[in-house]
Amino acid sequence: MTVFEEEFFQGKSCEFSFECQNILDRDFRKIRSIKVENGPWVGYEYPEFQGQQFILEKGDYPCYQAWSGNSSYRTEHMLSFKPIKCANHSDSKITLYECEEFMGRKFEMCEDYPSLQAMGWCSKEVPSIKVNSGAWVGYQFPGYRGYQYIFERDRRQGEYRCYNEFGTQAHTNQIQSMRRIQQ
Repeated sequence: MTVFEEEFFQGKSCEFSFECQNILDRDFRKIRSIKVENGPWVGYEYPEFQGQQFILEKGDYPCYQAWSGNSSYRTEHMLSFKPIKCANHSDSKITLYECEEFMGRKFEMCEDYPSLQAMGWCSKEVPSIKVNSGAWVGYQFPGYRGYQYIFERDRRQGEYRCYNEFGTQAHTNQIQSMRRIQQ
């Protein structure tokens, strides 16, 4: 992955094949554009993998709108990032639970769902999640919009017991669409 300090692949640049906890330590002020050759990666709004998460799959991201996509929350920079190791699109399975700590009704998914309610999930909320295989991105709203939450089998043993384990920016367990992360 190559990161650029300015939009449209301008300014200072650096190539990475490993995580970066704080781009400021590399004498960058911020990241404003990205080219992903091999991926996927997850970018974070703040150093030390904190704040809003953004999925970065193979492709070009000339400005922040390209990685924040349909998010209702926009950040104009990214300050840390790391590769996602377990993304295998052909072998992805995740289980959603009605209550925290993997309790209550559950639903296993192997496909992308632009609307969890349309597929039969009765709530706008997903209190706990277990990633059986692969890596997934959950979105706050239907149609892959809103806050993004990355769920990986290789992180936390794939277990997310309550919404505050979804990420440092998680203030709710509202997830209404999910998709598999592309390798």
